[in-house]
Amino acid sequence: MPEYEPMAVQCSPSAIELITAYAARQWREPACDAQFGAAARVTYRALLDTVAVSIAGQCEEATRIARAYVAPLRGTSDALDWGTGERLPAESAAFVNGIAAHVLDYDDVMTPMRAHVSATLVPALAALAPRTDACGREFAGAFIAGFEVMSRFARVMALDHYTRGWHSTSALGILGTATACGVLLRLNEAQMRDTLGLAVAQASGTRENFGAMAKSFQSAHCAASAVRAALLAQAGFTAAASAIDGRYGYLALYACGEDMGPALAGLGEAPSEILRVGLDLKKYPCCYGVHRALDAVLDIRRGHGLVPQDIERIEILTSAGGLQALRLDKPRTGLQAKFSMAYVVAAALIDGHIGLRSFDDAAVLRADVDHLMQRVRVIEAPGPILPRWSEVVIHTRDGRSFRRRVTVAHGDAGDPLTDSELTEKAIDCFAWAGWPGDATGFAGKALDMADQKVAALIEHCCALAATVSSRS
Repeated sequence: MPEYEPMAVQCSPSAIELITAYAARQWREPACDAQFGAAARVTYRALLDTVAVSIAGQCEEATRIARAYVAPLRGTSDALDWGTGERLPAESAAFVNGIAAHVLDYDDVMTPMRAHVSATLVPALAALAPRTDACGREFAGAFIAGFEVMSRFARVMALDHYTRGWHSTSALGILGTATACGVLLRLNEAQMRDTLGLAVAQASGTRENFGAMAKSFQSAHCAASAVRAALLAQAGFTAAASAIDGRYGYLALYACGEDMGPALAGLGEAPSEILRVGLDLKKYPCCYGVHRALDAVLDIRRGHGLVPQDIERIEILTSAGGLQALRLDKPRTGLQAKFSMAYVVAAALIDGHIGLRSFDDAAVLRADVDHLMQRVRVIEAPGPILPRWSEVVIHTRDGRSFRRRVTVAHGDAGDPLTDSELTEKAIDCFAWAGWPGDATGFAGKALDMADQKVAALIEHCCALAATVSSRS
């Protein structure tokens, strides 16, 4: 058998050298200008959103199983399980909180990366925050650094990486999440180099697991692995300096050997990636690939007073690649339904909204939803993957047709949720979990957390309830 010849382009300086130099600057020379203030505000909103959706995720079986798995470690170390307020080692806390943050698919996304970012960054950084007594401003600096690395890798390799079946959230996101952990821990260049090498050793995740508990496992594994990599490197555990762009490195195996040099050489240049690209906060608790179509469907329904009995058929056209993350088979569970365009469109037309309750298993199996789903036709258009868009045409039995095209979903960085809308989302998430307490107060603290200690803010959230009520 011939020897495998990987495609690899090693830049000089190497990818790891460029990232480690940038990461060291982030904590040695922390920014305090107006651009940093604007970027930091994005991270504070991300923390609020991620903690809120993780509270809603406490009701999910995946979260319960993950919590039981780490139960023998309760009461040790200083990181918190957000759902119970119990102490856990940092790696275990990042894992459990990471499951809860992603299991509902209600967490934010970075569209060019085809990935969720805060569901890995926030659990990892919150788990390490007690070790460094980090304040909100330091949390923001680490988050911004992790986002910067993710976004620059995404520019070069994300579309092909995702198309080949990798779950970018975890398989690509671990490079940025590990960078963020290293910045928060103030690792030196050698330790940061080893952190990234150990991150590559744990990079994983497949899109085949979408619609199953394993999708949230992959995201949580990324958060926990980044914590593990940073702490081991801090303790002296070493890795190859060529782990990213060496002959058998990350870019040869997870990408197509792209040259990352030009993209990484600009790390930290203004405007920061978090301001240039932005974060898309979700309005609906389901795959972001259906959000534009949902906005269109609900606009048509409201604007024309349509009821399901009026509808002959629904046609949905998406930009190229718009169906990659979705399931085309009939969903049988709430998790599967989050990735079904036919289901969310039918449910939105019948119920007039899409919310957390839309993804109860019983809601998915309703006969009227099944009947309307059979009238939905979904097509992916040829052409470029970006920019993303969806077009919906609803044909009625009396011969009318209503068309709506959406290029920017509400919640997208180009049309963001207001602070009031984000607070309302947090209130709804807390209520869904049966979480007694002042969600509005927590939201206010999170949105103004620059000088607050991150650990104290998380403890405040956990103290809102001694127990979390569960629903059958």
